[in-house]
Amino acid sequence: MKIEYLSLKKITEQHSEEIQEAANQVVASGWYLLGEATKTFETAYTDYIGTRHCIGCGNGLDALTLIFRAYKEMGKLKEGDEVIVPANTYIASILAITENGLKPVLVEPYYSSLELDDYLMKRAITNKTRAVLLVHLYGRCAMNEAIAEVCKRHQLMLIEDNAHAAGCTYNQRKTGHLGHAAGHSFYPTKNLGALGDAGAVTTDDDELATVVRSLGNYGSERKYFYAHKGRNSRIDELQAAVLDVKLKYLDRENQRRKDIAEYMIAHIDNPAISLSFDPIADNVHHIFPVFCDRRDDLRQYLHDNGIETALHYPVAPHRQRCYKSLNKLSFPVTEKLARTELSIPCNPTLTDNEVEYIVETLNRF
Repeated sequence: MKIEYLSLKKITEQHSEEIQEAANQVVASGWYLLGEATKTFETAYTDYIGTRHCIGCGNGLDALTLIFRAYKEMGKLKEGDEVIVPANTYIASILAITENGLKPVLVEPYYSSLELDDYLMKRAITNKTRAVLLVHLYGRCAMNEAIAEVCKRHQLMLIEDNAHAAGCTYNQRKTGHLGHAAGHSFYPTKNLGALGDAGAVTTDDDELATVVRSLGNYGSERKYFYAHKGRNSRIDELQAAVLDVKLKYLDRENQRRKDIAEYMIAHIDNPAISLSFDPIADNVHHIFPVFCDRRDDLRQYLHDNGIETALHYPVAPHRQRCYKSLNKLSFPVTEKLARTELSIPCNPTLTDNEVEYIVETLNRF
């Protein structure tokens, strides 16, 4: 048996006729940027997340970067302000902070949930702390009551990196609507994925929405008049049309991911392999990680048995060459996760037989 980690071809084929029809309508319209398809998707995603605003942009990194930049333009952040962020996140979270002249303050996750340790978060707050970037890593909800209470008490802006967690909920609200603003990625591998790069910002803040939309369109609020020194970061009509089709099926496909993950959690039984998960959280399982001290051996073994895997993320941000100033910092939990993590297939195109084969193979290692 051969099992791909994730077949984008199979993902797309599930809705190929509707996607083709939507793409044809965009091509026939002759309008390829900032048109009706974008408005339709933004409205649909606003309704889905539950916020007042959704602003499409070029990608997930741009979404986060534009949020921080907008807060600077609004006078709510200034260069040198500190932003607390999980140490075990993908590097895009850190890049969005540093690109705006802000200081990332890295905080370890809980090993039990892989999400931000709220106790350590509280200890990391200084008189320069202005925001928390909460990352719903792997499609797991990172929010909890302690984080909400600390942000409220210290008057910290809560910004969500929702790149992995489209459709995830907390207390019956969608992630992406738990804080002041959220960045979303629609990279093709995501649970809600485009056929190329795309992203969005969601927020209830009218002023923030206006500034973000302007910044992503060269800083213009009306053509040829520029209120800000902006950039070009706009979702295109084709991607918006594709996303509007796929959004209708997101909850169903997330449920299939949950069913697969539930089976794996119940049946993976190997002392060499550990699963870190929070059974309380509403996870949408963008990534299903297992952890093994012999990670490379496990990966080769699975490859030899026809199972493709991935690594998320083998080098933590503070160990990257581009962040030399952070290289001497020590984050033992994050470093252990980077050293031992292996992502196994978990997506809605898997058959029950394939899921059972993956579990049986893991248990034989």
